[in-house]
Amino acid sequence: MPKNLRRVSRALLSVSDKTGLIDFARALHEMGVDLISTGGTAKTLAEAGLPVRDVSDVTGFPEMMDGRVKTLHPKIHGGLLGIRGNPEHEAAMLAHGIAPIDLLVVNLYPFEATLARTTDTETLIETIDIGGPAMIRGAAKNHDDVAVIVDVDDYAMILKELRAHEGSTTQVTRRALAAKAYARTAAYDAAISNWFAATLSDATPEWRAFGGHRIDVLRYGENPHQSAAFYRSTEKRYGLATARQLQGKHLSYNNINDTDAAFECVAEFNADDTAAAVIVKHANPCGVATGSTLLEAYRQALRCDPVSAFGGIVALNRRLNGETAKAIVDIFTEVIIAPEADDEAIALIGAKKNLRLLVTGGMPDPRQAGLLVRAVAGGFLAQSRDNAVVDDMTLTVVTKRAPT
Repeated sequence: MPKNLRRVSRALLSVSDKTGLIDFARALHEMGVDLISTGGTAKTLAEAGLPVRDVSDVTGFPEMMDGRVKTLHPKIHGGLLGIRGNPEHEAAMLAHGIAPIDLLVVNLYPFEATLARTTDTETLIETIDIGGPAMIRGAAKNHDDVAVIVDVDDYAMILKELRAHEGSTTQVTRRALAAKAYARTAAYDAAISNWFAATLSDATPEWRAFGGHRIDVLRYGENPHQSAAFYRSTEKRYGLATARQLQGKHLSYNNINDTDAAFECVAEFNADDTAAAVIVKHANPCGVATGSTLLEAYRQALRCDPVSAFGGIVALNRRLNGETAKAIVDIFTEVIIAPEADDEAIALIGAKKNLRLLVTGGMPDPRQAGLLVRAVAGGFLAQSRDNAVVDDMTLTVVTKRAPT
């Protein structure tokens, strides 16, 4: 039997993403867990026929200021932060009528998703969660006694654990959930602080924070002894983070690095004006060309350095078609990335089971502002994206021979 089990008798649920909420709450109820909730979450649970107590009934204080003040109350935070077995804490809880909360389930107002679709300041301000992060941090601090869930994907895991341990959670799980909770609130605050910096046109704020959500755990990093993972940031930009892999082997760290370099390079060429193809090996272009058709562009890119192109990455700025796909599969290629691919191309590439085919849904805007980060010993460098496009420049040809 694991040590430091903590029985879950009382849970507080307050979520913006209600995916799986009713089934999860019903399972808790069937285990004898008392449910407390807020606003829309409480309404959803009550409509599903579940017994739920509203937070305002616990605090004796109504929700106010358009929901800005709901859970910011000692009877909530005391229930999360009170240390079980600490005589002073337990005496204070008894004196003030504070009941312990053993499980906190919170996912935050969707600030990042809102930022992806609007720049309206008032709308964004109202999707900055205050009570949620406060509760999450409190519960995570007191993880010796309280389990905190910030991700709907963890519902099944916690239910499995509760069933395995007669309604209790293990310290190992509570600690892992606490680590995830702090990472989530840190990423959330990073998105907000970077938005503020952008609205102030502050390219070099005194403090800079970054956050991301893991997309994939990779087999290894640049070398086999290095661990690695791929994370998605809040930036809305077509590329690897938006891509669907239609077929092929699992992407490696080096595949992702090279493919990103290739796709960002081919994005320099406006697909409405010309077809373009880029071939990259070890993050360096070994072939870049344009053409009247995608096939012509690819063949010209291959002619630049057909030896280095072997085992390379091919990036295209238009929908991959059958004739171009047929030419690409004639030599060993690791990855093909394009905004789209037609059925004929997908079928042709399907014969090469290891060849990775990625479609992104669109092309990144080479003029889009953004931030690039590079780690150095003891810190990192941050600079604005190089969004100067050759088409916008006035270039002076200083040689006798002009480029074609």
